Amino acid sequence: MTPEHEFTTDRLDLDPHYGWLREHHPVSRIRLRGGADAWLVTRWEDARRVFADPVFSRARAGGMPFGPQDRAPSIADMDPPEHTRVRRLALTAFTHRRVRLMRPRVEQIVAGLLDGMAAHGAPADLVGHLALPLPVTVICELLGVPAGDRDRFTSWSDAWLSVSAHTPEQMAESGRQLDAYLGGLIAQRREEPAGDLLSALAHLPDDEGGGLSEAELLSLSTTLLVAGYETTAGQIANITYTLLDQRHHWDRLVAEPDLLPAAIEELLRLLPLGATPGLPRVATADVELGGVKIRAGETVVVARTAASRDEEVFAQGDTLDFDRADNPHLAFGHGVHHCLGAHLARLELQVALGALLARLPGLRLAVPKDELRWKDGLAVRGLRQLPVTWPG
Repeated sequence: MTPEHEFTTDRLDLDPHYGWLREHHPVSRIRLRGGADAWLVTRWEDARRVFADPVFSRARAGGMPFGPQDRAPSIADMDPPEHTRVRRLALTAFTHRRVRLMRPRVEQIVAGLLDGMAAHGAPADLVGHLALPLPVTVICELLGVPAGDRDRFTSWSDAWLSVSAHTPEQMAESGRQLDAYLGGLIAQRREEPAGDLLSALAHLPDDEGGGLSEAELLSLSTTLLVAGYETTAGQIANITYTLLDQRHHWDRLVAEPDLLPAAIEELLRLLPLGATPGLPRVATADVELGGVKIRAGETVVVARTAASRDEEVFAQGDTLDFDRADNPHLAFGHGVHHCLGAHLARLELQVALGALLARLPGLRLAVPKDELRWKDGLAVRGLRQLPVTWPG
């Protein structure tokens, strides 16, 4: 990463060098995978500036640093005004009101999954029984992906999110297969609308009327499908593991369930999810950032978790504190690219963790934590399996 320091992504530990950089060189020169140079931002104030200031372009960055490169830009790779138009259409699925109305269904899904885990008996894999199937089921029902096809797209998306676990050829092929599958599904919805989000998006007015082009619809559908489950699945498992590993926090939430929403925000602030620097942006003009001159054409990346530990904003930023009064973390980003599904992710986390705490207060790790299997070579951190047990 840098000539002086190779950043590590060991489990959920944030490399302490980020903290050193934030204090001494908050905007520092690094080398990305592949050899390109960039500026790394580690301070909260500077990070918010990069996220919000249009001088820093996502479109100029050339797309995602992982996944297939021969496809239409995703919403994450656009700048206004194109981004504004596509985001406005996509946001119809993720309004506060729509997400609130989804709570009973999410609660029903969680209850059924935990019934299945109880029937399986201890020990059980929390990833396979809850963390993965919950967000997969929710996003598939929202979009209209048939239940029988869900295992297919999860394997495709794993390759799409690869950093080193798959070859470029495998990543491109998985991207083509995913595009072909969703393209076929969109075509079906054009002929036979089904009341789901894909049907709604497929029947917007044509591009001249303010709707989505065919390429934009396919790209947006792929982004919503993959992003709609992968990160939430990872955080359900990561948060549960953290609470079980630091037992006093789990026990406190069992005793004080009303604290759960604030606890989730704190855990989102503290736990790193990405295994790579954030999505790159390119400066479109010379600009000063954190006392450093960034020249037009240079690349900037934000270390969101490091910025969310900035002690100028978060007292004792490396400490998990459920009583933190103000928590403007950057787990969901900031500015025009603030996560579309943030409300839905919060709902799923609150319902899943709330149900675990209520139904299985004695939940524990079933194996020593050194035996847990972690994802490797992907753009996200997380557990492949989380074996848990509970009193009979």
